[in-house]
Amino acid sequence: MAALVFILLVFAAASSGAVFKPGEWYESLRKPSWTPPKWAFPVVWTLLYMAIAYAGWRVWTLAGWSLPIVFWVLQIVVNAMWSWMFFGLRRMRLALADIMVLWVSILGFILTAWPVSDLAALLFLPYLVWVTTAGFLNYSVLRLNTRP
Repeated sequence: MAALVFILLVFAAASSGAVFKPGEWYESLRKPSWTPPKWAFPVVWTLLYMAIAYAGWRVWTLAGWSLPIVFWVLQIVVNAMWSWMFFGLRRMRLALADIMVLWVSILGFILTAWPVSDLAALLFLPYLVWVTTAGFLNYSVLRLNTRP
């Protein structure tokens, strides 16, 4: 039952990206040359969401309500909000602030989950790398599309 809860929470967060899509507005923005190709986003996020769900479930089964679970819940909520802020509201600065909170919450999960399950913590490392990249992309798009 707990596994299903984690899967549903991740699915809900992922749905935000399906509701608030890049669209014409994003396509019209200037982007850095190192922007990942469009196909990479759904592929990477699918793999990351599977790891996120498993890591959360693993820590839950070993420790129940605990500090790593608090960080897990925080990161999934903040994760779900980014697409709404960036694509829905078109508020790139707000989305950048969101990504900073997301980054800290991911790191918080890694550090607090490590003593509970090194596997769960390790599963969040690619997520941290991807969100770091996304943060730099968010910042770069903001800079390239903001008038001096």
